[in-house]
Parts: sequence; structure tokens; C-alpha cells
Amino acid sequence: MIIVALFLMLFISVTLHVYYLARYVQSRNRKYLKRFLNTTASNVLVSGMLIFFALYKPREIIKINFSLIWWLMAGSIMIMMLIIQITVFRRIYRRSQLPENYHLNFFGKKVLHSTVANPLELGIFFATIPFLLLCGAYFVAKLIRFFI
Repeated sequence: MIIVALFLMLFISVTLHVYYLARYVQSRNRKYLKRFLNTTASNVLVSGMLIFFALYKPREIIKINFSLIWWLMAGSIMIMMLIIQITVFRRIYRRSQLPENYHLNFFGKKVLHSTVANPLELGIFFATIPFLLLCGAYFVAKLIRFFI
């Protein structure tokens, strides 16, 4: 059970590691750099503990139900991708409601300018779709199989 918790802790730590790296590159804020370095240390520490268990207690590794771990990781990736897509959608929707981002045409219809959608946000939105679909399908299929 300890090894499963370590695997999940490593997964969460690596996810936060990537998040803090992206936030630091985006904002150049020292707070995110410090958090990035802290997650680096925690990744090394947890990985070292997993290596220790793998070398000295290989029977414990064999007993692990990796299907459960994959299911939990797929569910968390699905939720993260869904949150990212909702966030991007909300930002674009808010910008589309601002008067400086649209004009009315001759017929009185609202015509949006290209300033509404940031190319980086659109890229992030469309890049997260495959991960959402793959992880979501795996998560839901395993969940349905569990109940059947």
C-alpha cells in the first residue's frame, strides 16, 4: 500500500512540476520558480524511495495492482484536461462579451474580432482534446466494467 501511495504521490508531484514550469515560463514569477525547484526535490526523493523498495522488496512491487493506478491516473488526467478546457473556454467567452472585441455589422449582428481568441489558448484547447478523450474513455470504460 505504501508503494501505491508513493506512485500516486510521484504522479501528482510530476504534474505539479510541469504546471509550475509552465507558470514560471509564462509569468517569470520567482514564486513559481521556487515551487518548481521544490517539486524537483520531492520528485527525486519519492523516486529514490521507490527505487529503494524496488531493489530491496521486489515482491511488494509484484503485488501492486497497476490497473488501479492507471485508472486513477487516467481519471485525474481527464479532470485536469477538462478543467483546462473549461478555463480556456471561459476566458474566450468573457473576451467575446467585451465591446472592444466586436462590432455590429450592417444587419445588427455581432461580428467578433480576431483579438477574442489568443492563438496560444486555441492551441492549448485543441491539444488537450486527445488527452481528454483517451483518458476519459479509459476511465469511464473501467468504471462501467467495475459496476457490471
